[in-house]
Amino acid sequence: MSVKAFELVPAVERDLLMGDKARINIECIECCGKRLYVGTNDCFIHHFLLDEVTSSKGKLSYSAQKKLQKYLGLKKPVAELRAASALERLIVLCDGILFLVDMETLETVPSAAGGGAKIRGVTAFCINENPVNVDPFCVEMGILSSKRRTVQIYMVYEDRVQLVKEVTTPEQPCALSVDGYFLCLALATQYMILNYSTGAFQDLFPYNSEERRPIVKRISREEFLLAAPGGLGMFANAEGVSQRAPVNWSESVIGAAVCFPYVVALDESFITIHSMLDQQLKQTLSFRDGHILQDFEGKVILASTKAVYVLVPLPLERQIQDLLASHRVEEALTLTEGAQKNIPKDKFQILHKRILQQAGFIHFGQLQFLEAKELFRKGQLDVRELISLYPLLLPASSSFTRCHPPLHEFADLNHLAQGDQEKVLRCKKFLISYLGEVRSTEVANGCKEDVDTALLKLYAEQDHDSLLDLLASDNFCQLADSVPWLEKYHKYFALGLLYHCNGQDSAALQLWIQVVDGDLQDSTRSDLYEYIVDFLCSCSNVDLVWKYANWALQKDPNIGIHIFTKRPISKYQPHLKADDVITYLGKHGNALLLYLEHLVLERRLQKEKFHTHLAVLYLERVLLLLTESPTDEEKLTKAREKLQAMLRESNLYRVQFLLGKMENCEQLLLERATVLGKLEEHDKALHILVHELKDFASAEAFCIWASSCRESSYRQQLFHLLLGVYLDGNLPGNSQTAGGGGNGDLKMAAVDLLNRHGEVFDAARVLRMLPGDWSLQLLRPFLGRAVRASMHACRTSQIALGLAHSENLQLLHDRLKERKKPIFVSEKKGCHLCHNTFSEPDVVSLPGGIPVHTHCVAQRVKDSPTKRQLTNSSNHT
Repeated sequence: MSVKAFELVPAVERDLLMGDKARINIECIECCGKRLYVGTNDCFIHHFLLDEVTSSKGKLSYSAQKKLQKYLGLKKPVAELRAASALERLIVLCDGILFLVDMETLETVPSAAGGGAKIRGVTAFCINENPVNVDPFCVEMGILSSKRRTVQIYMVYEDRVQLVKEVTTPEQPCALSVDGYFLCLALATQYMILNYSTGAFQDLFPYNSEERRPIVKRISREEFLLAAPGGLGMFANAEGVSQRAPVNWSESVIGAAVCFPYVVALDESFITIHSMLDQQLKQTLSFRDGHILQDFEGKVILASTKAVYVLVPLPLERQIQDLLASHRVEEALTLTEGAQKNIPKDKFQILHKRILQQAGFIHFGQLQFLEAKELFRKGQLDVRELISLYPLLLPASSSFTRCHPPLHEFADLNHLAQGDQEKVLRCKKFLISYLGEVRSTEVANGCKEDVDTALLKLYAEQDHDSLLDLLASDNFCQLADSVPWLEKYHKYFALGLLYHCNGQDSAALQLWIQVVDGDLQDSTRSDLYEYIVDFLCSCSNVDLVWKYANWALQKDPNIGIHIFTKRPISKYQPHLKADDVITYLGKHGNALLLYLEHLVLERRLQKEKFHTHLAVLYLERVLLLLTESPTDEEKLTKAREKLQAMLRESNLYRVQFLLGKMENCEQLLLERATVLGKLEEHDKALHILVHELKDFASAEAFCIWASSCRESSYRQQLFHLLLGVYLDGNLPGNSQTAGGGGNGDLKMAAVDLLNRHGEVFDAARVLRMLPGDWSLQLLRPFLGRAVRASMHACRTSQIALGLAHSENLQLLHDRLKERKKPIFVSEKKGCHLCHNTFSEPDVVSLPGGIPVHTHCVAQRVKDSPTKRQLTNSSNHT
């Protein structure tokens, strides 16, 4: 695809060069700074000064001033000119003779004494632009001789030339280029690379110099451009390797040059310009009668036979902008990145970022969002450039202004979409995705308020699920801009979160309460009431808790009480005193009950007043249900179970106080029995259970409960007490009796008690208590268990006795083993009692194997109090 990369600008017009001399033709040119030298076919050198002129519109042109012309005195055309500016010399090739000319006067330099300034038999020469000689006042030059198959290396001084090296080649060279020690040669049939220092060479590819004019052009350090067969421009480095793809130019190419990143080629009718980056033809200029194309210090100069022109490159940024204007994004990016080494680093970074951003907006306008996002990321786009395309998304307080010159051609999103709402929607979805990715990155630094506010507005408008996630996390949404937007889309729950983020918890609660009460419509959360309760649970503002707890408790006391029961206990959370909460809940009966259950049953606070208060509330609840007509049996049963559990399990409530409250209620006999058990008035409790309630199962359960966590003798005592109640009691109105004066029901209860819990009772004592007329068959289970228990106890004691006896024997055995150990005495070892040495082997061993004299032990026993007591007792007897 074409791009305008160069303009062809006249430099030296025909009239200025040759006047009315029609037969004069340009043969060669050389440019050094502002100096332009032209060699003609009549053996003249013309010297011009070229001045660049820039118009008010930025267009470049050239003004040429002719300073001098000089006839060289030979009859052949000037074949080649090369400037050696450090020496102020022109190296001239004319009629096979190479000689030096003064750059200013164009006078031939005379030979120095003892040396020469002319070389004969030269067909071509080339200046080494990467010289190996460090002398700044010396120029290195390679020469091709017409008589020998060699390349000669010369050093050129102000007034002489000096041969330093001659290298033989396989064939006669016809063109050459030099870089350092490397020669790139076009031979008669092929190209080759030759290191003239080491003699190493590398054949490149075949080429017929008779069919095509060879081109050998140094384009950079150790890299050359060659005219290859098939109309290809091939690149080759000093190692003979091509690291760039070839360009496809005309087969009749006359000359070539490189003006990075372009390769310029000249043929008989056209100038073609290819990119070195993608090898594509970028521009073609018509140029007839052209026969010279050279580049001088980055300036590309062409010549026809009659005039000289400069191929002026358009500014790189303008080329890139032209490509972007035609939406050729990839080419623009390739051109930008390829020009990196020719642009200062700081300037390139700025240019590259801008081009990436522009390219991103081109893709964005084409709805190619993945490509756009990647370019925005690489170009470090100020995300507000993108947000500003969307009307009203940036907050009113934002100080952002768009980049100038603009990065895109869109006024806003509506201009881009041209009324297509589907496009608008797709663009908004892209922005949501992009802002979500960059809000936590460095891209958003310095504009977090703008990013988060825009994201909130988009979420609200699109009813996006992430709105709540945004507000629930750390965010920088602007309150003034966000409130009307959330109200517009009825996002009151989200608005409450925003108030909370800004420390306005009271405003948030008022808004949410309006939604729960139906004054405002927002279906975001169906469990908003529960959310408010949870919010108050964790609210650090105690005044707000007291203010709004009443509303929550009136709405649903079972859930509202969570404000107090689920409040975390933490050093960072203000503490609510239990007494204050109980006082506050005084008008909320059920909530108060739930709170006391929380204190007593969950937190297990060991305070008498909480336990008593809870027990009283349970009792009052039961008494209230008993007075209702008709009675709700299910509720009553549950209420009594709670009361009974409290009476059984708590040891802190005021027992006498509770007993007094239930004393006149005949329906609460079971509860009274439990309370009497707390007072250890077990006989009264069992009397109620057995004679008044006739609830034998509860009586047994009472015994088990009352004796839990007590020693076994206590439980035995209770069961014997219950057995006595069964045996001694009489049921009113029942005339059937059995042994000991008891009725049949009590007798069966006694039998069942014995048979179920026989192991608890003292069997001998029970047999003394039982009436004599009871049959053994009736008590068979009890007697069997009693006998087994007795035998088990006997055998267990026997086993324990046997184990003790065995242990005693083991200890005796160990003691005897200790006694059998030898005891060593010597004249050097003293008695532990008198500290004198031993003179005979008779000794006594103390515990631990300590030897002492026998007489010392005897004296010690005689003097001991025990011995004296025994002696006195014997004498007395």
